[in-house]
Amino acid sequence: MDKKFLTIGETAKMLGVSVDTLRRWDKEGILNSVRSSKKGHRYYSEQDVYLFGKDLFDLAEEWALREVGIEPESSLYCSTNDVFQNRLVGMQNLLAGIPNLSTPFSLIVALVGEIGNNSFDHNLGNWRDIPGVFFGYNIEKKYIVLADRGQGLLRTLQRVKPNLKTHDEAMQVAFTDVISGRAPESRGNGLKFVKNIITTNPLNLLFESGDAKLVLQKGDLELRITEKIPPVHGCVAMLEF
Repeated sequence: MDKKFLTIGETAKMLGVSVDTLRRWDKEGILNSVRSSKKGHRYYSEQDVYLFGKDLFDLAEEWALREVGIEPESSLYCSTNDVFQNRLVGMQNLLAGIPNLSTPFSLIVALVGEIGNNSFDHNLGNWRDIPGVFFGYNIEKKYIVLADRGQGLLRTLQRVKPNLKTHDEAMQVAFTDVISGRAPESRGNGLKFVKNIITTNPLNLLFESGDAKLVLQKGDLELRITEKIPPVHGCVAMLEF
């Protein structure tokens, strides 16, 4: 095996949880183990455990801030839309198994799909360096993270609104205006759909593009856009449910 594996006891100590919690997470598909062929003991990939214990948003933002891009860890990287769609289905199956979600799992999946699809639709052939998206989620902690190293909202929307000058303006337009024109339609109108779902459900969204950062939650009537320093290369989003 080319990976280092940990026993269930070592994994529990590393994450600060009980062995019973790990067994439950394994059963629910939250953190999967592999079984030994002889006695069926659970073992965990050290890399998977490390990533599970890390803050996925920090990892995504660090990746989007890099001056020179590198491919993320394979378990967090969707190089094509087909890979993204397959992993989206996997996340959907996990969410469907959670009882008493405050927001229907289908809406959560629709929001994540909208944001991820935008990255592929509007950066095809125009990726800054690394194509595809960073896509990770922690079902136990109830958050999902996406990021890309694409053109960002400003350069995308300047195709049909060349008078846009700042990332702040582009963020405002993307989340509020209905945009005509096929090329940027999904990114503009799609994020307006995202805003409408977030503001009418118990959800929180953090969205960054360039040097603009948006925090959005249920009941917000106006967008709260602040400056993001240093700016990200592309877009980063975190959805909390």
